[in-house]
Amino acid sequence: MTAVPSDRRIADLRVRRLLAPWVDPPRWSPSYDRMRELLVVEIETAGGAVGMGYLQLLAGGSATVAACIDELVRPHLIGRDATEVEAIWGDLWRANYWVGRMGVTVFAQSAVDVALWDLTAKLAGLPLFRLWGGASRSLPAYGSGCWRGLGGDGMVAKAQAYAARGFPAIKMQAGHLYDDRTDVEHVRRMRDALGDGVEILVDVNMGWSADQAIAVGKRFQDHGVYWLEEPVVCEDFAGYLRIADALDLRVVGGETHFTRFDLRPFFEHPKIPILQPDVMRGGLTELRRIAVLADTWGMRIAPHLFPELMVQVLAAVPNPHWVEYVDWMEDAWVNPVLPDQGRYVPPERPGHGLAFKPEFLADYTVSG
Repeated sequence: MTAVPSDRRIADLRVRRLLAPWVDPPRWSPSYDRMRELLVVEIETAGGAVGMGYLQLLAGGSATVAACIDELVRPHLIGRDATEVEAIWGDLWRANYWVGRMGVTVFAQSAVDVALWDLTAKLAGLPLFRLWGGASRSLPAYGSGCWRGLGGDGMVAKAQAYAARGFPAIKMQAGHLYDDRTDVEHVRRMRDALGDGVEILVDVNMGWSADQAIAVGKRFQDHGVYWLEEPVVCEDFAGYLRIADALDLRVVGGETHFTRFDLRPFFEHPKIPILQPDVMRGGLTELRRIAVLADTWGMRIAPHLFPELMVQVLAAVPNPHWVEYVDWMEDAWVNPVLPDQGRYVPPERPGHGLAFKPEFLADYTVSG
């Protein structure tokens, strides 16, 4: 007797907003005091299967994204087969192109995309990386979060703690709070503290001009910096390319760009060896597409944040680099995905393998 498949039609879409305290607050500046702001999407089929997606919004906006989902996304989902993930991505992209292409509509679409992939993999009884044809891999990670707001001593102390845990690289910040001489001195002190066995990544968070990045970057080279991240604003593609031509260290970026279309100049002029797409700016669907495009031009992928999701992506793409480790969500999950000696292995649980602790949702939900 042939089994009848469960009804895969989308019957419900639920959105909730959370505000939660940090376990270890990011110190982008000494005065940073925002709560963790999360938006959680659950999609349920008529057969009772549920997929979950989420965003972590670092500068607010969860109420706006929730409203966008309700007005511009929900009408295109109810009644659809939940496994038509890429077709739904394309339909949402076209439906909201006139008011979207970037920003809020793509954030909304991305949360839904993560939930649909989670649901589809659960229906298949596979972890995402296996659904996508990947293999279990041991993936290296770097210790992120040597925040500029910690000061020179604080950045070094956090980096040393990461090195003691076996991370092969750490990321520190420059720019914004400090002048150029101070940034160079921080990097020198970091190299002296870590020795030559740990790579140093420097993130400027779009804080410089191209001229400044070239001048300071040349001094960073003396201390073996592995990459210079987001030295200029994301729209300054000419600046990125000029910096890459002038320096003997890697110039990287991509976290602030939306979808493969916004990254097109990097593919047309392949001088950025590592791209850092953000899952909130296109979803898992776009991350996989970006990885394949990047591989065509000899680029690798080191996605922005969300390590508990990115292990699934990097285990299934041809050009993985590093997972970015932060501990921002470890207290939220029933079974957190954690690194061991600076490396990740994707979990074998169906879907992305993540579930919020019921008490976390109960304590910090503010709407939905």
